[in-house]
Formats: sequence, C-alpha cells, structure tokens
Amino acid sequence: MNTLRTAMLLAAMTALFMGVGYLIGGSGGMVIALLIAAGTNLFSYWNADKMVLSMNRAVEVDEKNAPEYYAIVQALAKQAGLPMPKTYLIDNPQPNAFATGRNPENAAVAASTGLLERLSHEEVAAVMAHELAHVQHRDTLTMTIVATLAGAISMLGNFAFFLGGSRDNNNPFGFVGVLVAMLVAPFAAMVVQMAVSRTREYEADRRGAEICGHPLWLASALAKIARGAEQIPNEDAERNPAMAHLFIINPLHGERMDNLFSTHPSTENRIAALQEMARAMGGPAPASRRQASPPPIQPEEAPSGPWGKRPGSAPPAEPEQPKPNPWGRNPTGPRNVRSKGPWS
Repeated sequence: MNTLRTAMLLAAMTALFMGVGYLIGGSGGMVIALLIAAGTNLFSYWNADKMVLSMNRAVEVDEKNAPEYYAIVQALAKQAGLPMPKTYLIDNPQPNAFATGRNPENAAVAASTGLLERLSHEEVAAVMAHELAHVQHRDTLTMTIVATLAGAISMLGNFAFFLGGSRDNNNPFGFVGVLVAMLVAPFAAMVVQMAVSRTREYEADRRGAEICGHPLWLASALAKIARGAEQIPNEDAERNPAMAHLFIINPLHGERMDNLFSTHPSTENRIAALQEMARAMGGPAPASRRQASPPPIQPEEAPSGPWGKRPGSAPPAEPEQPKPNPWGRNPTGPRNVRSKGPWS
C-alpha cells in the first residue's frame, strides 16, 4: 500500500510539472516539462541522498570515531530488522536529525552535534529510531523526490515570465497561463510537499516509539529539539528550505502552526499522541522500578550516564555540572569530530 501511495504521489507531482509546462509553452512546453520531470526523478533516485548530505555538510562516522552514537544506531537497526545504515554527523549546534536514501539497503541517518550534546542517551535513541522508521517505511526516497520536484516546479514558476513571455511559444492561455504558472503552481507543489511530510511524521513517531520501546523518550526529545530549533538558527537549512521537511523538527524559524502550510505537525500534537501511546502501553514505570528497569537499547561498553533512567512525562533533568564540549569546538574553525568525549 505504501508503494502504491508513493507511485500515485510521484505521478501527481509529475502531472503538476507537466501542467506548468503546458501553461508556459503549450504542448511543446508540456513535453519538455515531462522530459525534465523524468530526468529529475532519475537523478533524485540515484543521487538525492548524496545531495542532501552534501547540503548539510554531513561527515560519515563509524565505531572508531563515534562509537556510542554508532552503537545506538546499530542496536536500533538490529531491533527494527533493518540493514545498518550509513551514519553521519552534522557540525551544527541546532539539535536535529534526518534520514535519506533510496531504500533500506542504501539508507543514511544523520544527527547534528547539537542533538548529541543536548539530549540524553535515551532521547538520542528515540530520535534515531524515528529516523529508522522513515527508512523502514521508505519515506526517505519519496520525501526527497517530492522536495526535488517541488523545487523544480518553483523554479519553473520563477522563470515563467521569461519562458512564457514570447508570443511564439504556443502558449494557449497567454499571460493568464504565465501568471498561473508563476503563482499557483509553486503554491500547489508546496501544499503537496507539506501534506506528505506531516502525514509521514506521525507514522514515523509511532513506529519509532515501537522500535525504541519508550514513547516518552521520543516525546521528551521532540520537546527539547523544538526549543533548540527556535533558539538556534540552522544556516544550511535556511539556504535550502526545500529540504526542511526531511528533519525530525522543522529547522526553519516561524513554522509552529499545525495547518496546511507547515512542514511538520505541531510538536504539541506529536507529544500528545506519544503520551497517549505510552498510556496505551502501560504508562511510565513507578519510581521504585525505574532504576531497576534497563532500557531496551543499551550500547555495549558505553560510559556511565543517563541510560537506565526512564523519563516520565517531564524531560530528564540536566546534569548539575556542565560537561566539556565533546566535539572539541574550535573557535576559529569547525568542530573536530574525532576529539575524545562521551560521544566519541
């Protein structure tokens, strides 16, 4: 069913692309748009993951330079029955994460340094479980192709005046068609893109909570990430807003309402759904049992930390003493992901 919905979505986006071409250049423009759409889909299928990772300046890590982070992803992938995805680190202080790749065998997950620094081990595990849920549902390919097509449609709309201004372009609607292509088509593509993302976020939240076994871990993580996204700008995402819907929380400023124009559902609604899921699963353990109940995802030989403390409805308490920056921030340059610390 998910494959059928994906095929229908891509067909709809391609039809919209062709419609824009027809409004701009008539039948000839429609054929050209079809060829462009086919080429865009083909390019996105093989290269979308590399493109997204490059835009966010992600660096691949492994068990040698980020053993704890890598171990979390490895344990979660095993629990979900997925191949081990490539694991990337984004040098960005805003806490966030995303997944990409054309299928589970060629998937990649990426977390920001801000996410690893600001969230507990349980919360990081819940976030990565959410991203693996996107991989398992094959959302990564669909959402990336939709973003690529939406960007291409917007590009055609921006150039509609120049492409449709000539009287010799066989445009049957004249200036009205050009105006529609300039204004309506990018808007329609944006609506489709946002609607797709919002629907899939709820599903990934549910499945991610199942993978990690604790919905409240993810609820706590979403609250922290949302606060961080409001306070800390993500310059790479601001330069490439078409990719914003790939992140677990919208990395752009100014999108908080759960309506047709938001890239993500409201964080409050997502947390409420996870809290309801936790109640359905039996709710948080009593205080006397929390220390004795180990979490389902436990990296081997991980340093001591908040693992084993199951959070309730409130986020886990922050450490009393601030820890040194585990990524070795260099004031004059990028962070060194190989520096020693609790995550490396």
